[in-house]
Order: sequence, then structure tokens, then C-alpha cells
Amino acid sequence: MTYTIAEPCIDVKDKACVDECPVDCIYEGGRMLYIQPDECVDCGACEPVCPVTAIFYEDDVPAEWKQFTPINAEFFADSVSGIDQPRRTATVEPTTRDQQTEAETDTNS
Repeated sequence: MTYTIAEPCIDVKDKACVDECPVDCIYEGGRMLYIQPDECVDCGACEPVCPVTAIFYEDDVPAEWKQFTPINAEFFADSVSGIDQPRRTATVEPTTRDQQTEAETDTNS
């Protein structure tokens, strides 16, 4: 299991969660932040510092935002952000790319 950043983060990107995360598993996309599920240690440090209540434990993501669990994981694919491997110690610059939500995909078709 992992934590997921959901829709309230879009166009906010407060980054208090980034500062709080002890393993640096939160990455910046063009419009929101994403949690790398393979790096997340499920400590929950990020959740209470989010000012827009966008971070949820995977099992607790509200039904209307369930699609953000795979969206967070898919963001790290080569075809989206190009951040394929967990960084562990290397610094990764923010990317301007984002994974599309179903709503965005429907409007772009």
C-alpha cells in the first residue's frame, strides 16, 4: 500500500508534503505533485501537512478520486514523466508533464 495525492492538489502544489517526507518520494509535475509508490514507506508524514487535504492512504482515497491511485503510479512511466526509476538519493528536477485524468482524456478526444 501507499499514499496517493488526489485532485485537490491540482494547480496548488503547496509542497509542505515534500518538505515533510523523510524518503523524498514526492515529485512535482506540471499541475500537481505525485507520490512514487515504490519509494513511499507509508509513514503518513505527508498527509497531515497538506493544506488542501489531497493526500490519502490508498485504502482511504474517496470514491470520486480513486482514479488518482493509478494516476500517481502511471506518472512515473517513461511515456509520461520519464522518471522511471526511483531516485533514492539523486535529485530530480520538476517536470512540466502530468498524467491525464479520465475527465481530461474525455475532453481532449
